[in-house]
Amino acid sequence: MEFSALIRTASREAHTSVGSSSFMSDLLGGRLGVSAYRRYSEQLWFVYRALEAPADALAKDPVAGPFIRPELARLAELERDLAHLGGPDWRTGLTALPATAAYAARVAECARDWPAGYVAHHYTRYLGDLSGGQIVRDTAEKTWGFSRKGDGVRFYVFESIGNPAAFKREYRALLDALPVDDLEKQRVVEECKRAYALNAAVFADLAEELRLSA
Repeated sequence: MEFSALIRTASREAHTSVGSSSFMSDLLGGRLGVSAYRRYSEQLWFVYRALEAPADALAKDPVAGPFIRPELARLAELERDLAHLGGPDWRTGLTALPATAAYAARVAECARDWPAGYVAHHYTRYLGDLSGGQIVRDTAEKTWGFSRKGDGVRFYVFESIGNPAAFKREYRALLDALPVDDLEKQRVVEECKRAYALNAAVFADLAEELRLSA
């Protein structure tokens, strides 16, 4: 089995669990206000800062380097969304939930010490943005009145990727060509599962925060 297919198959259950979390179900079901969407976007900022801050340092790495694609970079667009949602002072009082801090710390640790592990987090985030993330964008536009592909949802708009399906095929080909042995590939699969678990923990923290503030 090609490695990209192995990752997808092995992490399917974890991926499905994240997508069916109570927070995401309520968000996509239109049962939460725009403040919940903003809080979610704030948590993403901490994760993507951890993902993209080491990009230049990893660009020449033989394992992680091929995955550093500028057309995927999300942080600038996410900051534009947050400015739209929270005004020019959106950073004031910005806090990471405990699960978010743990997630960002793990991404930073992999970026520093284990490039193949960084690839696992890169894969789960960016291919998710190109796929299921589009459902979030569509929901946000319809539920809270954001302009189509405009401020508020720019995080989900990949203007430099004209053909997302072709791009995802190219990305999976990079996974298939990952220059590591089978044992390391299995570790990458396990890190993908861990990434989904970390993401699920963020959703759980968000759900709990919303419950306490209700």
